[in-house]
Formats: sequence, C-alpha cells, structure tokens
Amino acid sequence: MKQLLKELFDKYKIDYSEQMLEQLEGFYEIVVEENKKFNLTAITKVNDFAIKHILDCALPAKLISKNATVIDIGAGAGFPSVVLKIIRPDLKITMIDALNKRVNFLNNTVQSLGLENIVAYHERAEDFALKNRESFDVAIARAVAGLNTLCEYCMPFVKLGGVFIAMKGSAYNEELEVAKNAIELLGGTLQEIQKSIIAEIDGERANIIIKKVKQTSTKYPRGKNLPRLKPIV
Repeated sequence: MKQLLKELFDKYKIDYSEQMLEQLEGFYEIVVEENKKFNLTAITKVNDFAIKHILDCALPAKLISKNATVIDIGAGAGFPSVVLKIIRPDLKITMIDALNKRVNFLNNTVQSLGLENIVAYHERAEDFALKNRESFDVAIARAVAGLNTLCEYCMPFVKLGGVFIAMKGSAYNEELEVAKNAIELLGGTLQEIQKSIIAEIDGERANIIIKKVKQTSTKYPRGKNLPRLKPIV
C-alpha cells in the first residue's frame, strides 16, 4: 500500500510524509477488518482502495486553507475526512453521520491512528445545524446526495467567506445546472471547479467549490428529510 500511495501522490502532486503513508495504510487495514462486521465500503482491494478512496479524498486537500475548521456531512467510513486529516494534520475536523455504528467506528479509528482535533457526532445535519450555524470555514461532502440537496445540508454550516466543497464524478455539470437556484438561495456562488482525470480508473473527478457570500436563511436546512424528498429546484 505505501509504495502505491507514494507513486500516486508523486504523480498527482500531493505532499506526504512517511508517517502519513503509515497512517493511511493503517486506516486501510482498520476499514477492511471492520468491514467484516458491518458494511462500510464495497471497495476493499488494495489498488482500488488506494485510488478510489485515498487518492480521491486527498485531491481536495490543497483547496482548504491552513488551520481551517472543517465539517464532513455524512462522513460514512471517513471519506474524505480521515484521509484529509492525515494529509492535512493542521485541520480541525468535525464529522457527522446519522448511523451510530459508523460514528463509533470513526471515533475508534481516529483514536487508533493517533489523530487529534477530529471527532464524529451521531447527528442529522438539520439538527446539528441548529447548534452550529455558520461556524465552519469549510463544509465538505462526498457521494451523499445530489448537489442541490447537499447545498441545503451543507451551506448553513459555512461561515461568510467560507466554502462548501462538493466531491463529484463525471456528471457534475448536470448536477450544477439543477443546483443553480439552490446555490444562490442558500447564500452561495460558484467559485471554481477543480477537475482531475484519474488515469488509473479512466475516471473524471470534480471538486465543486461554492463560496458563501451571504447568510443562509434560518429555515434551511428543512427537517423531515425534505432536502432529499423535495430538493430545491
């Protein structure tokens, strides 16, 4: 795993240290072991995990300012938050997930890896937003929902001048078109799109960066799962 990560990080110009490679390898081993107990990911082969999970989650690292506070919405098995914390130890990361099993896994994992200033909470985004509105420099989400739904869940957490980073695949243009109204309504504006071609899997990835330019109305995010059931169009 470590040699493969070295080659990938060198190729895609991602800074790393030997300690980071060891922690990422340790993270892989923990995920694979815990995956035997309950479903965390379908991707468990070394090459696939290194490319589709670790490399993909490392790509946004350069987009985040030094010492930023970051919230990962729907953190799942720790993609991207645990990878980002290893690559960028300066970040202070909060993870939220609606499934308590995953939250316990995340907190046990970061403790096992010796990571600090990263913690997971068993919360729904709409409830956590009541206590933590506009208190993070960055919100990030990966493979959770459509962009318009993600904007409603994530933008309320972002400080004015901060950013929401949505990690998307090759269909990002279509999602952006659908989400135009939601982005504006929730106080954002499209800042840039970081596009990457991961040659090893012949896949296009896009990190969509939405800047917070005005406060989000306190009526968002809506409860009762409405961001998913009736997304802003």
